[in-house]
Amino acid sequence: MLDIRMFREHADVIRADHDRRGLQHDAIDEVIRLDEAWRKARYDADQLRRKRNEAARGIAAAKKAGDDAGFQRIKSEVDAIAAEIEALGELSDGHEAERDRIRMSIPNILHTDVPAGDGDEGNTQHSLHGEKPTFDFDARTHNDLIEMNKWVDLPRAAKIAGSRFYFLKGDLAHMDLALQQYAVDFISERGYTFVQPPVMMNRDAYEGVTDLADFESVMYNIQPDGYYTIATSEHPLTAMFMDEVIEPSLLPIRMVGVSPCFRREVGAHGQGDKGIWRVHQFTKVEQIIISHPDDSWDHHEELLANCVDLWDSLGLHYEVVNICTGDMGTVAAKKYDLEAWLPGRGEFKEIVSCSNCTDYQANRLRMRYRTTDGNEAVHTLNSTAVATSRALVAIMEQNQLADGRVRVPECLVTRMGGKTHLEPCEW
Repeated sequence: MLDIRMFREHADVIRADHDRRGLQHDAIDEVIRLDEAWRKARYDADQLRRKRNEAARGIAAAKKAGDDAGFQRIKSEVDAIAAEIEALGELSDGHEAERDRIRMSIPNILHTDVPAGDGDEGNTQHSLHGEKPTFDFDARTHNDLIEMNKWVDLPRAAKIAGSRFYFLKGDLAHMDLALQQYAVDFISERGYTFVQPPVMMNRDAYEGVTDLADFESVMYNIQPDGYYTIATSEHPLTAMFMDEVIEPSLLPIRMVGVSPCFRREVGAHGQGDKGIWRVHQFTKVEQIIISHPDDSWDHHEELLANCVDLWDSLGLHYEVVNICTGDMGTVAAKKYDLEAWLPGRGEFKEIVSCSNCTDYQANRLRMRYRTTDGNEAVHTLNSTAVATSRALVAIMEQNQLADGRVRVPECLVTRMGGKTHLEPCEW
């Protein structure tokens, strides 16, 4: 969420950002009103405490003088003031809670480079990579390929877990593992520490990394324990330093994490309902940087460069797009997406998101770095390296052969035990 000082000192900046997003200013005005009411209640309570302390001194004097009537009168006055202070405390707590509830729903301030647009049609191409594959046969979708090669068992997974779960089998399962290891090694070699996070988080931590009220509908929560299974390793890795003051000498903190991810993914009926493109469980390798504020925009480009180099090494055709105002979520200030070409579908589809969240998550997580003038919020950045299920789809469709087999990207051959092609599974 935005620092409360933004509402007190730079409300015009927030209003201008809302104008870019096409949002009303009502929530901003309400945060400012509640903040003023909170501060007034605290001021009034402080004044009453002074009055109570002054009155309390008279109690000792009345006792010493043996003035029982004066003692009772002053005590009643002190008790009445104490009751007023308690009421003002409850009032200020209520104002603060409501202020921060609304503040958490107000989106981050967008970077000036974010293009204007009402939806994904407003996203602009940043760069284009790789050669578009051509075939002397009709390109199959990944749905066709996994069915003819028996690499995925959807009906049996649905039998035990429901739709959008799957059994991954044979060579395709081996490639999934190879992708995980390759991506982790690739990013680790660039100075990122490999971290495997917990796959569950409590509500307080989750509210720190995302707008949980908006995101909760696509998450799995575990009752009665009150935990949520993670939707991406970005969330626990970003929250790792929650409620901590980080020594500036440790910045930037670079992490690469791998974890299963759980989401109630939904999509339009059709191709998106089939195969392994949009599923409830998948594995993702994620990049995280916790940064000094002065350096975060350089680190955003660093994360993108890592993604570009990684996906270039897989030999795939894809584009990088700059996400527009109307397609931007609540948390990020700027976001790039990588979109892979899917020949079977004849379109580009998202495979990577790369975001600079500036101090938005850090404010929610109470995550600071030490300064000589007091502690300030760090900046947090995240980027997918590889979401393996979507990477498999892109590899299958772009590297498919006429007989239905799939060529293994050269960089994965060693990790696939020298196998150069994915062969059909027997069952």
